[in-house]
Amino acid sequence: MKPIILEITRGQLQAGRSAFKVGDGVRVHTKVREGDKERVQIFSGIVIARKGRGIGETFTVRRISYGEGVERVFPVHAPTIAKIEIDREAITQKSRLYYLRKRVGKEATSVKERRLLEATGAIDATSSAEAGLAAAEAKAEATAKAEAEAAAKAEASAKKEEKAKDKGDKADKSAAKK
Repeated sequence: MKPIILEITRGQLQAGRSAFKVGDGVRVHTKVREGDKERVQIFSGIVIARKGRGIGETFTVRRISYGEGVERVFPVHAPTIAKIEIDREAITQKSRLYYLRKRVGKEATSVKERRLLEATGAIDATSSAEAGLAAAEAKAEATAKAEAEAAAKAEASAKKEEKAKDKGDKADKSAAKK
């Protein structure tokens, strides 16, 4: 993405929205406007996909409602999302859980939960929330560093062009004097 676009959209990014991952059970609180009233509606389910980056990043949440599978795609940084709560954390080996679409009944919502794996000793019992937050902070820091480097490069090239233009103007003035 171009540095100017990153700079413009940086102010619109919502902080703390990247703490969840694919496979987690989430409750998405969305603001719904009906006439002149506004209320919060909750959509809960399993995150089956995350796509994009920056301001265009989206995630898909799937749930079973009255025996029918319902999916909804949310922009991560949308102002209409009040908050995202993590109900349960999961350990997945895939970045997209589209195979859950083919499952029926209770198995359609079954993903390996982190708390169950910690209880059996299959994984380290460190705080998964802290690990997720640390990973999100590291990702945000890396993105900010890359954006800063891109902006610095753009600024440096603009200065070089300005210097070259100034040198050309000075050379023209000195030639005109002679």
